[in-house]
Amino acid sequence: MTIFPAVLLLAATQVGPADANALPPLPAPAPAEADVPKPGPRASGFTAPLADEARFDACMDTATDDPKTGIVAANEWLIAGGGYFARHCLGFAYSKEGRWAAAADAFVDAARDAELARDKRAANLWTQAGNAMLATGDADKALTYFDAALAQGVAQGLLLGELHLDRARALVVAGQTDAAEIALAEAHKLAPEDPLAWLLSATLARRLGKLERAQADIDIAARLAPRDPEVALEAGNIAASAGKYDVARRNWTQAIEIRPEGPIARTARGHLSELDRAEAETAETTAKP
Repeated sequence: MTIFPAVLLLAATQVGPADANALPPLPAPAPAEADVPKPGPRASGFTAPLADEARFDACMDTATDDPKTGIVAANEWLIAGGGYFARHCLGFAYSKEGRWAAAADAFVDAARDAELARDKRAANLWTQAGNAMLATGDADKALTYFDAALAQGVAQGLLLGELHLDRARALVVAGQTDAAEIALAEAHKLAPEDPLAWLLSATLARRLGKLERAQADIDIAARLAPRDPEVALEAGNIAASAGKYDVARRNWTQAIEIRPEGPIARTARGHLSELDRAEAETAETTAKP
């Protein structure tokens, strides 16, 4: 059973000089809903012990269908001795309501209890706490929780790669871009087929003005997720930053075609409108004697 939606986004925080160089003579795309990945929670599995599995699943199902009822159910189970399994369900229920600070607190309590019980699930719970805290915008606390997850020493392979990706997101929000690039490199080594990791590194590289790296990374993301509108949007942003406006137009149009409604399409339409205006102004200036 997954704990969070799978889509994770970097914060729309100014992290480098790229925007000052992007889209000449167009103004650089302002940080918008879908221009740069924003903070959000990640998916992560969790399996309760056999004795508690049925109640854990029931609690999670309740929280999924009706978060308010899920909060009540989790608290009742906690009072009855549900321990960190009940706290985990409580954190999930809070997250379904968007109550990220409360969710983080519940996950932290669950992680600490799991540590006391020498349960390896503590690593997963610290990760959940980090993602919930990152959703509040507190990158420093999120990093503390992600580091606590790493310190458990149990994450390996793909899960370790995803944890490095989570840390990279928090590092970007914290303004630690050098460390974020290192964390993303680790994520690429351990989770090379994760298109989100390549999308995030491409976005970060663009914002730092490293357009060759950005292009290389977005090409990989596009190969892994050819129908992802976020990838198409960022491919357009990178092309525009390099002055390749025809390519940018094609990619922004594709982003809209893939998913016509929502923030990504709105951002793409905004970029296309700016491009249209700039081209019209250029044509008007050229036509003057």
